[in-house]
Amino acid sequence: MADLPTGFWSGWIIVLTCVSLATLFWIILSVYFAPNASEHPEAEPVWDNDLREGSNAPPLWWFWMLLAALVFSLVYLMLYPGLGSYKGLLNWSQGSRIVESYANFEESFQGARAEVANADLSDIQNDLGLMQTAERIFKRECSACHGPDGRGQASLFPNLMDIDWQWGSSAEQIELTIRGGRVANMLAWQSILGDENVNQVADYVTKFGEADGHPGQAIYQQNCVACHGLDGVGNPLLGAPNLTDNIWLYGGDLESVTQTIAAGRSGVMPSFANRLDDAQIKLLVAMLAR
Repeated sequence: MADLPTGFWSGWIIVLTCVSLATLFWIILSVYFAPNASEHPEAEPVWDNDLREGSNAPPLWWFWMLLAALVFSLVYLMLYPGLGSYKGLLNWSQGSRIVESYANFEESFQGARAEVANADLSDIQNDLGLMQTAERIFKRECSACHGPDGRGQASLFPNLMDIDWQWGSSAEQIELTIRGGRVANMLAWQSILGDENVNQVADYVTKFGEADGHPGQAIYQQNCVACHGLDGVGNPLLGAPNLTDNIWLYGGDLESVTQTIAAGRSGVMPSFANRLDDAQIKLLVAMLAR
């Protein structure tokens, strides 16, 4: 109620609430304290000579119930938000309760989280309970892209269950990837090399190690070695993948490789530093590191 956009709506709610309470109070008075019609029989309608409408008040316990509800409402509105933007004498809000609950939660688990964050990876990997927790974190945070089993999907998101990591597969490198995210960019070479040279490089790359003297070798050595290296094993510091193994994110057939070289590729791994705490990141690293 404290975040109402304008003073008009806040005032309107106050008016409606006060009118409702006043109406309830008036009903109580009119029902239980109005003059009894039986004292003025001439004003009371009679049917069939002896059938009278009557004017007996409801049971008295109704009066006490309504009065208690009225008093409770008044006390509540004085103590808690309910009258427009008025915050109440206790200054209570749902947001403050959430903040307080979160602070209590953090305090309760701070020690356990610190213990996990400072533990050795081998100790975590040998703890079945912690690894199950890591799997739950992975399914919640990572499976949308990498799949529930971590083996990638849609020829867009890499397999995390092998040892071929574009930015390095050591525990330190994986932690850097999770914390800071990654931005990968493969240039489009179509306009630079032309169709024929693109096709030759693609054919050479798919036959790496078996194609000495291939027409695409010279083109590769002139344009691609800065990132992928002369031997094609890539450079984790640049996020340049290994071209000599049989692991291809966007497809390893000739058509897919040609498309990659011609049009380029780009990929973004978001940063989780502000989403996951140190213990959660450590659990993920323990799960993914080999």
